[in-house]
Amino acid sequence: VTLLWLGGAIGQLPGGILADWYNEGSIMTLSVGLVAAALTFVVLAPNTATLFIAVTLWGLATSLYPIARITVLSEIYPERLGSALGLTMATGDIGQTLAPPIAGTLAALLLWQAGLGFIIPLLFLGGIGIWFIVPRGSQTNSSIEIMSMDTARYVLDELRRPTMVFVTFILILFFFFWQAFTSFFPTYLVVEKGISATRASILFGVFFAAGAIVKPIAGMAYDRIGMRWALISVLLGPVGGLLLLPIVGSLELVVIATLMISTMLGNGAVTQSFVAEQFPSDIQGTGLGAVRTVS
Repeated sequence: VTLLWLGGAIGQLPGGILADWYNEGSIMTLSVGLVAAALTFVVLAPNTATLFIAVTLWGLATSLYPIARITVLSEIYPERLGSALGLTMATGDIGQTLAPPIAGTLAALLLWQAGLGFIIPLLFLGGIGIWFIVPRGSQTNSSIEIMSMDTARYVLDELRRPTMVFVTFILILFFFFWQAFTSFFPTYLVVEKGISATRASILFGVFFAAGAIVKPIAGMAYDRIGMRWALISVLLGPVGGLLLLPIVGSLELVVIATLMISTMLGNGAVTQSFVAEQFPSDIQGTGLGAVRTVS
């Protein structure tokens, strides 16, 4: 898992550079195809070393997709980027809610390989859909030399602005908290709250399912009321939920606390829309990739 996330982090900046230089549809299609290939290697890995290499490649392949997704949405929906990104990110939460039980069932009934393998043909279908549906045109950006020192200084100058520093810090804080919370939450419910493992798993699914509702709302709020108040709105819930969670005992109140904490999932739709709109179009992918790699 560490290698998966490390590959996903390292590749964000190169993915952003590619999104500035080439057509986003091509980059997204390439990413989905490479993820499908990497997952195939994971499923067929004959030994541990091969498995570790394949998982690292999986992370690197995944990292090419997010920046291209955001930059193409900013081109298609320049006045409604928050809403478009929020809806797109919500599909990830739907996947995180539905895929684990399907994977677990297939692994239990057949082999663990089936729990990952069933995704591979779906990825190929998704790649074909991206190729035909995402607008395609002449996206090569020749106005700047992407790999030059001047471009690096250009990006750093944008990143040094106080608002960008603050929002990047919020993104880092969010990723740190999200990783920590999702790692311990099911175990915490079982050990500290005495909730059965089955109910804890359902509550964990509820957390992600709520994100499918929160993210579009947060994105629309960003478009309507701006970054400041939209961000405050999605951060108040987790504060209240985390204060409530240790002191409540009933299942009903635990559910309420979980739903309050889940509002933090709207953070990405707000902060990443804001960051994307702060960079000039010629370095939008590179700048956003730098922020996401650091985060």
